[in-house]
Amino acid sequence: MGFLLIFLTMLHLVTLTMLYIATLDKSWWVWDDLEITDLWHKCFHDNATDTWLCAATSENDWLQSIQALMVLSLVFSSVSFLVFLIQLFTMSKGRLFYFTGLCQAFAGFTTFAACLIFTFHRKEVFTQSRDFTKGHFGYCFILAWLCVPLLLVSGVLYLHLRKKQ
Repeated sequence: MGFLLIFLTMLHLVTLTMLYIATLDKSWWVWDDLEITDLWHKCFHDNATDTWLCAATSENDWLQSIQALMVLSLVFSSVSFLVFLIQLFTMSKGRLFYFTGLCQAFAGFTTFAACLIFTFHRKEVFTQSRDFTKGHFGYCFILAWLCVPLLLVSGVLYLHLRKKQ
């Protein structure tokens, strides 16, 4: 049981880190090597100065829902970890970590919803008319998809974890 506790804590920290990177970093959609778009910014690479020039993305309902769901998943996962630490030291012996598991599962479901919306409505998210065959999904989008099963598995494992002495 001690091994499961250590494994679950490490899994939680890894998924929380992946969620932060997926939400805040700049690569949800890559047009080419010189232009990338994320949930918050649209960036161009300036060859003259060898720097990235970023501007805020245009707001629309689909983008705002994706932003809200990703932030909500971060909140659920962070609250889940804090509640787990509190329960670990205050909960009586033999009890289960229900609230922690449910928060972690909700984080997985909100990340899943955000990824699905981005997958199916990326043309509406990016208001400019562009050829989407010249772009591809960035690593942050892939990280978000990788977080979904990890969050759901850790949520289920938290539901089965019992506090021992």
